[in-house]
Amino acid sequence: MRPDLCLRNAGRRYGLLGPWVLRGIDLAVAPGRLVRVVGANGSGKSTLLRLLAGIDAPSEGRITGRPRTAYVPERFPPALPFTAVGYLTHLGTVHGLTRAAAARAAGEWLERLGALAYAETPMARLSKGSSQKVAVAQALLSEPELLVLDEAWTGLDTAARAELERAVAERTAAGGSVVFVDHDPRRLAGLADAIYAVRDAGVVRQEPAQDRAAAGPQVLVEVQGPPDGRLPEDVRRTVASAEETGPGAYRLSVAAPHTDVLLRTLLTARPPWHVVRVTPQATDPERHG
Repeated sequence: MRPDLCLRNAGRRYGLLGPWVLRGIDLAVAPGRLVRVVGANGSGKSTLLRLLAGIDAPSEGRITGRPRTAYVPERFPPALPFTAVGYLTHLGTVHGLTRAAAARAAGEWLERLGALAYAETPMARLSKGSSQKVAVAQALLSEPELLVLDEAWTGLDTAARAELERAVAERTAAGGSVVFVDHDPRRLAGLADAIYAVRDAGVVRQEPAQDRAAAGPQVLVEVQGPPDGRLPEDVRRTVASAEETGPGAYRLSVAAPHTDVLLRTLLTARPPWHVVRVTPQATDPERHG
């Protein structure tokens, strides 16, 4: 397994005499973890993400254990001299894919995000929402070990937002790490393994429980495995809770965006698990109204 990505006493400022945006940051991102970054506007969230993504270098301190990384910036430059599929194919080859594999992956992600109809459209003519879909697709092409998302859901339509949430679940289930910032507190609420608040040029870790008040809809999945079966580790990482109801039988609670990933993991396990029932849980109107 790859090592953790670690920031050691890292700091960042712009210019030799500029004020410190971040300083004295010690932070680790382990494989398979979902990390949320929160903070006020201008607090340094984007600067932290740029350090994690390798876009910026620290002004002091060091970063170790850097994995293969993909990044969706807060502002994506749309006026590029490519069509959407041409741009994605080009980036795929830069990331080491063959041209055929890059073109195939580009088409798959454009389709998943609802932008396949614009594949041959020049980037400069795409709407803001379509440009954002290309920005997301370019980050997912090569199955990165670390995915860094800076307000990546902004500008996406409802279906594309849900697809990005599924992609996040797929990355973490496959052992990748995801670090994200989003202005909506309900985004992937209750799912983060760690939450870091940026303030006063520092970073403070919060308990994930502080994130669960905004958690979205959950799905109950009842499964049956071998009588002495233990839930696969990938399943335990994906679910919010797991209750053993009998020999090899479990009642699992999972966030709705992660349901497809959970079911795929169960059905492809060796030996496979039998899915007995899938039941959406009612939304608590007091919490979500």
